[in-house]
Amino acid sequence: MFDNLTRKVGAALGQLSGKRTLTEDNIAETLRTVRLALLEADVALDVVQNFLGKVRLRGVGSEVSASLSPGEAFLKIVNEELIEVLGGASEGLNLSTQPPAVILLAGLQGAGKTTTAAKLGVFVKERLGKQVMLVSADVYRPAAIEQLKTLASGAGLGFCESSIEETPLAIATRALQAAKTQFADVLIVDTAGRLAIDDELMLEISELHRALNPVETLFVVDAMTGQDAANTARQFGEVLPLTGVVVTKADGDARGGAALSVRQITGRPIKFIGQGEGVEALELFHPDRIASRILGMGDVMSLIEEAEQKIDKAKATKLAKKIQKGRGFDLSDFRDQIQQMNNMGGLTGMLDKLPGMGNMADAAKARVDQQNFGQLEAIINSMTPKERSYPDVISGSRKRRIAMGSGTQIQDVNRLLKQHKQMQKMMKKMGRKGGMANMMRGMGGMLNQGKRPF
Repeated sequence: MFDNLTRKVGAALGQLSGKRTLTEDNIAETLRTVRLALLEADVALDVVQNFLGKVRLRGVGSEVSASLSPGEAFLKIVNEELIEVLGGASEGLNLSTQPPAVILLAGLQGAGKTTTAAKLGVFVKERLGKQVMLVSADVYRPAAIEQLKTLASGAGLGFCESSIEETPLAIATRALQAAKTQFADVLIVDTAGRLAIDDELMLEISELHRALNPVETLFVVDAMTGQDAANTARQFGEVLPLTGVVVTKADGDARGGAALSVRQITGRPIKFIGQGEGVEALELFHPDRIASRILGMGDVMSLIEEAEQKIDKAKATKLAKKIQKGRGFDLSDFRDQIQQMNNMGGLTGMLDKLPGMGNMADAAKARVDQQNFGQLEAIINSMTPKERSYPDVISGSRKRRIAMGSGTQIQDVNRLLKQHKQMQKMMKKMGRKGGMANMMRGMGGMLNQGKRPF
């Protein structure tokens, strides 16, 4: 998300390097470029004009301090105004009510409400420590109820049975009672969508809202619908007292216009952003972090939080102790590192969150993809335990057998063994005094040469 915008805004800000002050003339071209980048990202025109007007007003005549270049000074202004456009501060869920707290999801068909219901349930359960129950009031879409039931079962969430023979209002009323008797802290209600806004949809969702009196009424919107997302959200907001927005499928949209438009047009905060298909792929929306990503400044805090949640701490501790004792980094360890990286969105997913790595992430995407990581795992899985522990025993005949077993070529096996050797050297440096600094220097050298670290 925001890939194109990040690249073009970064290039625009680079036009101010070497300037002594920010004037109307020397920022005019930069603002034109930024304007085009925002419009191409499908940001609503009135949002673009309002944003650029504020940036121009603050930027013109600003003196460049000794510690900041004109580009840096302008970047600071743009960053602050972007944060304001995106909502200022992060706003989580408001569940301060007598249980069960009801969360009602609304939106058009295909926006991802059902998947979002399960993702939100996992978030509330794992991050907030609440008992969650899900219910589907979608009696129109084939298999909608069964889909949510399957997702709830897989995520270990409570589920209230419903049937297409019932009315949505009857389902919601019964689910609320079930949540009370089963002592659920939170009830998440998935509602029916339509291909377009119509009176029947709005009447139905309004009745559900009156009956449930939810503490949160979240509008679920598909990021890939661009500017239409914001307009649809506004129409829903005229009928429902929305408390927030969830932007879904953000990983499939390189533009990001929906996120930049929804907050300004609806006046409601974006509370969550969905990036990925897994039930864990839901993040709190932090305007400051998103603005930082757009401007190529990285998002280290999100990277740290993601690592805390997704890295297998037992395996990481075991590997650290192994390295400290001077024992070798074998191919089983290498495979574990590949799997850990995949859990965090792969190499490019991590690079996107590192400061100044936006362009490098694009280059990495051209060289490394998930298929490549899958191939590496397949090769290692085709080895015997002895070969994984002692790679030096892998002779020509063994390489042929491994290549056949993994559906790859001998050259691929050789490439893997070479990459493992490089990683092994880095791990040895980590085991010495000042090891982490040594390893980072080694990785930096490899990246500068256009090579991947693994």
